[in-house]
Amino acid sequence: MHENGAALVEPAYSVRSLADVVPAVASALGSPLGSVPSDLELPSAEGYVVFLIDGLGQQLLQRYAHAAPYLSELTSRPGTAGVPSTTATSLTSLGTGLAPGQHGLVGFTARIPGTDRLLNHLDWDRSVDPVEWQPNDTAFAQLQRAGVQVTSVNKRAFEDSGLTRAAHRGADYVGADKIGERLAGAIAAAGRGPSLTYLYDSDLDWTGHKFGVASTAWLQQLAMIDAEAEQLRESLPSSVRLVVVADHGMVDVPMTSRVDVDEQTHLRDGVALMGGEARFRHLYCRPGAVEDVVATWRSELGDRAEVLTRDEVIGKGWFGPVAHPVRSRLGDVMIACRGDNAIVSTRDFGYENTLVGMHGSLTADEMMIPIIID
Repeated sequence: MHENGAALVEPAYSVRSLADVVPAVASALGSPLGSVPSDLELPSAEGYVVFLIDGLGQQLLQRYAHAAPYLSELTSRPGTAGVPSTTATSLTSLGTGLAPGQHGLVGFTARIPGTDRLLNHLDWDRSVDPVEWQPNDTAFAQLQRAGVQVTSVNKRAFEDSGLTRAAHRGADYVGADKIGERLAGAIAAAGRGPSLTYLYDSDLDWTGHKFGVASTAWLQQLAMIDAEAEQLRESLPSSVRLVVVADHGMVDVPMTSRVDVDEQTHLRDGVALMGGEARFRHLYCRPGAVEDVVATWRSELGDRAEVLTRDEVIGKGWFGPVAHPVRSRLGDVMIACRGDNAIVSTRDFGYENTLVGMHGSLTADEMMIPIIID
């Protein structure tokens, strides 16, 4: 059981967050992108491979170090994910070098302004242009123009996805579905002079969602990924550095810790649309209803969650600086779950309620990520 009263972890934008990894790599390659993070200086090298392990939070790596002897024995100082601590938001922060309030992918789902529809940032929507939704120049594209060979090694199905176009456009894409393919693709790309190679593995996250953190399946998957990282390091030239990071951690959510708005129907009063995800909800309210929605949710949830208005969240800096077009994508009210709690809707988000492991909020298990340099 995770304590509800534990302090939430603030994102360390411009200091030591996932959004700062590529700017730090750029500086280490001699092609700085402007401002550099204040607490993430990487050694100079001819090339860098950034290996992102989806779902491997720093707290989880420490807790289950026996299953990942290679990664856990390397000296590292953790950083933070952004808010919410979720894949689409984090992968975009990595590829753009921007905080979520600037790049605009502010959750698993977010309202398409002017509509009553949600954009699922993983599945996307053909009516939404990814370049219009996320118009900022990516860090990958900036480095490519500066003469650095930037390569993304990822599953073939993701090559033309809306998320890839929004978050990672500008990199050369190598489609690779299996571990051997991915390793071969990364090793080949890393040998091409000044280079940044991005390698992504989603298997640990999938396993955690389905079976839970510390399940036998999850621990076995962690051991396999640890071996993958070690083999990658052994196969790379000595002139290339390896950085292992994650996009978020994970929390197991028992059924007794789930608040179902379809059972607690008063929670829908004044709410026109509910988005985000189970651990970090965006509530889009009817005109004039924000104050009542806040009062209702605070009364119902108590210390199980932080219930804040949009202005309160922006004031806390959870999304970093918020660009004007992004503001209306944020919920009028946002719910950041504490402990192992979650807000579900068996009607609107039925699949979510089948998951064992979840993420999105600001607990240490979700927010703290490894930044391992080898």
